[in-house]
Amino acid sequence: MKFLDLARVQIRSGAGGGGCVSFRREKFIEFGGPDGGDGGKGGDVWAEAVEGLNTLIDFRYQQHFFAKNGQPGMGRQRTGRDGDGVLLRVPAGTEILEEDGETLVADLAEPGARVLLARGGNGGWGNLHFKSATNQAPRRANPGQPGVERTLWLRLKLIADAGLVGLPNAGKSTFLAATSNARPKIADYPFTTLVPNLGVVGVDGHEFVVADIPGLIEGASEGRGLGDRFLGHVERCAVLLHLVDGTSETVAADCRTILAELDAYAPALMAKPRVTALSKVDALDAQTLAARVAELQAVCAGPVLALSAVSGAGVTDVLRALWDVIAAGRQPAVDPGGRQSWTP
Repeated sequence: MKFLDLARVQIRSGAGGGGCVSFRREKFIEFGGPDGGDGGKGGDVWAEAVEGLNTLIDFRYQQHFFAKNGQPGMGRQRTGRDGDGVLLRVPAGTEILEEDGETLVADLAEPGARVLLARGGNGGWGNLHFKSATNQAPRRANPGQPGVERTLWLRLKLIADAGLVGLPNAGKSTFLAATSNARPKIADYPFTTLVPNLGVVGVDGHEFVVADIPGLIEGASEGRGLGDRFLGHVERCAVLLHLVDGTSETVAADCRTILAELDAYAPALMAKPRVTALSKVDALDAQTLAARVAELQAVCAGPVLALSAVSGAGVTDVLRALWDVIAAGRQPAVDPGGRQSWTP
């Protein structure tokens, strides 16, 4: 299945049916009077977040979603049929934006969340509504209200517990493949990962979801490379795993580059809990490893873990560090009334 995280759609709700001008005509009934029915309501356009989807690829092949119009009213006080609505099924974590691509309409972060995007027009009144003592045979009816037409953008931000960030070839895809059943593309050249990958990771009987995004480079926040396009997928993560290539001779500069790009893209990313780890340590001797860990600690102002996704060394410690942060965010909060509520 191809990955698509941005799609443009055009929607239109149904117009209401027109009211009917009709009079009761039956044998032996004199002065039957008006009996025109109302028009039916136009169909609505809804969007709903559903489980089991992690891409917007369906909206590449269908961009127009038009609800049905309401049927006009009929004689004998018969109301027209309401128009059928349209439901856009989107992955959980989808943001709906106006045509300008910036104004947020709705954020469907949880499965089952629904939002009304375009309300159908009301049906028009039949001439029965206009009957009065001074106008006992009205010959007017209201037309139905028109539908609403909008152009919207759908932007997907994957929902994961932990997000992997780092320079290209820092070992992110190898780490994901070693700790989950995900099978991302792995090669010895930059930008092997072209789209985000998700994997379910387990440690000590607990499971959580990890998202791997394409590597960042200097200037990514200004549009260079691929990572800036996909950084939005780690905005919802509870913790970030920053992998730094241990075989690089400039681990401190590599770390500063990623931190600068995160801060330039969204300061909220810098405020997230972060676990820093030196990868590919199986290729280092003990003296070099100790020196580079110390150099990295001076930059990231925190503890630095060491791991090798190939040999498995240190991987469990990193997973436990991630789970500690994720579990803390899932702890239930108790309000003064004694009721428990889960914190996001």
